[in-house]
Amino acid sequence: MSYRSAPIDGGVVGATPLATESIGDSVRSLEPLVLSLLVLAVVGLAVGGWWVVRWFRRPPGAQLQRLLATHDEVTVLMHPNPDPDAMSCAMGVAAIADSVDTDAELQYAGEIRHQENRAFRTVLELEMDAIDASSQLAADPVVLVDHNTPRGFTGAQTVEPIAVVDHHPGNGAGTKFTDVRTDYGAASTIVVEYLEEIGATLGDEDGSGPEVSPELATGLLYGIQSDTNHLTNGCSRAEFDACATLFSGIDEDLLDRIANPQVSDDVLRVKATAITEKRIEGPFAVCDVGEIGNVDAIPQAADELMHLEGVTAVVVYGEHDGTIHLSGRSRDDRVHMGEALRHAISDIPMASAGGHARMGGGQLSIDHMNGIGPSDGISREEFEERLFSAMAGER
Repeated sequence: MSYRSAPIDGGVVGATPLATESIGDSVRSLEPLVLSLLVLAVVGLAVGGWWVVRWFRRPPGAQLQRLLATHDEVTVLMHPNPDPDAMSCAMGVAAIADSVDTDAELQYAGEIRHQENRAFRTVLELEMDAIDASSQLAADPVVLVDHNTPRGFTGAQTVEPIAVVDHHPGNGAGTKFTDVRTDYGAASTIVVEYLEEIGATLGDEDGSGPEVSPELATGLLYGIQSDTNHLTNGCSRAEFDACATLFSGIDEDLLDRIANPQVSDDVLRVKATAITEKRIEGPFAVCDVGEIGNVDAIPQAADELMHLEGVTAVVVYGEHDGTIHLSGRSRDDRVHMGEALRHAISDIPMASAGGHARMGGGQLSIDHMNGIGPSDGISREEFEERLFSAMAGER
């Protein structure tokens, strides 16, 4: 029995010339289809890669705008007892939401007591609702502004924000979007950049993006100024750039009315007490202003003491409704005020404190300070020694 082997010059071993020709024809008939599929695959990969690159290169403002567009309504939640930076930041996020037809409700916990904060809300005619519990949130999708962890109301720990816009240190994050810039002096600065990134226009400027109203421009400018002590404390280059961007759109009359509100008698009394009863050791000052009716007078008194010649860091504290409230200020590069306050109360149960290098705050229960719970308690004199030691870096 014998058989013929096909030559090896381009053919198939063991096949006849007729079989080889048939297989070659079949392969050639498949080449256009295979080539088409390969081209489609390459094009698909290229388009997919382009979209991925475009998504990751999309500026934060556009990313937030796109996220807000996926919801019919959102809650813009400020930190408890909101200040101008928190309120103006909330105004800006609400404007971005409005640009994509999403309803935004501004909410906060606590109260608005400081005369500057009350004036800000009244002059700019802000519609804001106070809440005591998570069940009162206007919508399930929550955007946190000027803080990164929900707090100050019942059920706060159960709230999972979809987005966070902040400049404070912390571990909080949004499930869909997080932008925390601790090197910035104000959260409002971040929002100004968002508005620029989505093509927003000021005043008579022409453009296809949303229009920034005089009220919003004025609010954002004041929010930046208030959190940076008129651009003198904790600023980055971004704060100056943001103010320059906003300048052409502000309303000077509104700005003047916010910046110069009437001051209550209680605030003036606390300031006077801080000035006359202060205790100074080297470049540091501490003052117990006693029982007070308005806790917002404490940071104002701390600001007042910072004008004293030779004083580079101060802490003012007072008692309200069974709680001691602390406020500190520093223009001393050796004193990180937020860390100093945190170290001073670190072993007191149920106490909390923190903040930035230039300013900080805290609260502690008088009962726990006096020894309730696992601690032995400390006197006011010992507490003040702790504050001085913390500012000196000895704790």
